[in-house]
Amino acid sequence: MGFGQVWWHLRRNGVGEVARRAVRRVQTRLGPGGAVLPVLVGDIADSRRLTLTQPERRPERGEGLTLGWLMTPPSLGSGGHTTAFRMVEGLEAAGHRCRIVLYDVYGGDPASHAAVIRAGWPGVKAEVVALDGGLDGLDACVATSWQTAHALASRTATPGTAVRRLYFAQDFEAFFYPRGAEYALAEESYRLGLRIIALGHMVQDAIREETGVAADFAPFGCDAGVYSLRNLGARSGVVMYTKPEVARRGYLLGKLALEEFHRRHPEQELHVYGDPVRDWTVPVTRHERLSPDQLNALYNRTCAGLALSFTNISLVAEEMLAAGAIPVINDSRYSRADLPNPHAVFAAPTPHGIADALGAIVEAADIPARAAAAAASVRADNWAPAQQAVRAVIEDEVYG
Repeated sequence: MGFGQVWWHLRRNGVGEVARRAVRRVQTRLGPGGAVLPVLVGDIADSRRLTLTQPERRPERGEGLTLGWLMTPPSLGSGGHTTAFRMVEGLEAAGHRCRIVLYDVYGGDPASHAAVIRAGWPGVKAEVVALDGGLDGLDACVATSWQTAHALASRTATPGTAVRRLYFAQDFEAFFYPRGAEYALAEESYRLGLRIIALGHMVQDAIREETGVAADFAPFGCDAGVYSLRNLGARSGVVMYTKPEVARRGYLLGKLALEEFHRRHPEQELHVYGDPVRDWTVPVTRHERLSPDQLNALYNRTCAGLALSFTNISLVAEEMLAAGAIPVINDSRYSRADLPNPHAVFAAPTPHGIADALGAIVEAADIPARAAAAAASVRADNWAPAQQAVRAVIEDEVYG
């Protein structure tokens, strides 16, 4: 991690939190090689040795349920947390009580994490607690990542701790890693006996194909209340979301593609937002962390954007479409599984392939008309179908 990224984390999380994380990283090291896992060693579960008892199902559908959502502490703007919190809001609107249970291997302060949640997701009413004691009195608990799936299975495997266990899977998380320890443990998380709710066809198919485990399905959504067409006139430039430390987001490929695109179209402004970046060979306009409204305004200014993801498709692709910016997506069966939109552009995942796709968009004859057609093609039901699907699975698991 370079100095710029260290400074960004200090500004975002505070000196105390960064120091606590450094100490806890030492505590989670495995073996003389110094490898670090994002899960406490004592929480690693083994499906071959695991015996999970289930509580009796609730006899009738009466009062609302008390539901836990087990997750790692969020940072402001986290897309995965945002989607999970949308499900929480849907459950709360349906009359269920929710509890955010934090799994923090770095030993952070739950109160500071709760403050982040209140600031970033004000629609969430759920109480926020640490994992120790946080699973008591729940009708069901939903893990939200491979680490929390292990923790939920291992910490409810002893007598008297039984709870209905589910797993809201937004990606096939083994694909986040090279073949190795993290890959194996993430893959194992789907075999631990938790009832899985897969967000999208790609996740459902990958879990079945890679592990043989069946998962329930919840559809993707798009926040059409925020991302919408505001600009009916001229557009120029392209935009890219930068996550240099997240391999599946293809940062290096996007950077090389935009540098090649700039050589062909120096008149087009390049916008980047997300994590700090440097060492570009062409001029780019860097944006600080943007609110959803500010991001919608940026998408409404630009012709196109990069929506690279090498596992499940990024949510930014449909958000760009909703604002009239044409997303260029790395072509694969995974990226095509959940975005059957004729206005999305799937490009060969090479610098020249992506630059070719961007060039065709900015050279098009009627950019405003294409932007309007793209925006009109986006679903208008927001996340309601996904919320309904998640609620139906959870209620079925508890009531039968």
